[in-house]
Amino acid sequence: MAQTTINVRIDEEVKRGFEEFCSEVGLNVSVAINMFARVVIREQRLPFGVALYCPNEETRKAIDDVANRRNLSRPYSSVEELMEDLNADD
Repeated sequence: MAQTTINVRIDEEVKRGFEEFCSEVGLNVSVAINMFARVVIREQRLPFGVALYCPNEETRKAIDDVANRRNLSRPYSSVEELMEDLNADD
């Protein structure tokens, strides 16, 4: 199979960190990029999520609370019951 070269511009710190990671796992940058390209071709997608939405700190804490069943309200059997509780004077 014929080989070709790809030139990529990348931040120096990102490059250094990537090279260090690759070295730690026994790869070089070329092998890691080839692995990435093959996964993209095989799966026909990027092997990670790409999204514009990034929850803020308050939302991340709320998500963590739900995942760990903390700070949850009691269950309600109807909307009326919920509204009564919300409108109650504490």
